[in-house]
Amino acid sequence: MADDTPAKAPRVSVDEFNRITRRALPLVEAFGFRVERLEAGSVTARMPYHESHLRPGGTIAGPSMMALADYAMYALVLGLVGRADAVVTTNLNCNFLRRPGPADLIAEARILKLGQRLAVGEVTIYSEGSEHPVAHVTATYSIPPGR
Repeated sequence: MADDTPAKAPRVSVDEFNRITRRALPLVEAFGFRVERLEAGSVTARMPYHESHLRPGGTIAGPSMMALADYAMYALVLGLVGRADAVVTTNLNCNFLRRPGPADLIAEARILKLGQRLAVGEVTIYSEGSEHPVAHVTATYSIPPGR
C-alpha cells in the first residue's frame, strides 16, 4: 500500500462494532452477521449458514452474499475512521465466482484506498472450509466531512 496506509490500531473494536450493528441495523441480527477480526485496514466477518439464505437450486442467494460484503466493508471503514453514522455505501460491485456450499460464509475485507471523502476496498467471500472464493466484491464508501 502507498503512503495512505492506515494506522495499525483500529478505531472501533470487534465487540464495539458488533454491539453497534446489532442495535442499529436489524438486518444484521436477521442474517446473523458478526465480525470476528477487525484491524485497521482488514476485517473478517461471518454469515452463519441457514436455510433461509438459500435460493432455488440450493445455493446461497446473491443478495445474502452482497449484504455480507457490505457489512464487512462497513466494519472496515469504521475501523479506519471511527464511529460515523453518515458513512454510507456509494458503490458495490459483486462478481459471483462459484456456488457456495451449505456452510458459513467468511468475508475477508481489505482497504485499497482511504481518502478524505472516499474509502475503496475489496471483499473476498469463501464458503467455510474451502480455499476457493465464491464471490469477489469491490466497494466504495462515502466518508462524512469532519469525521
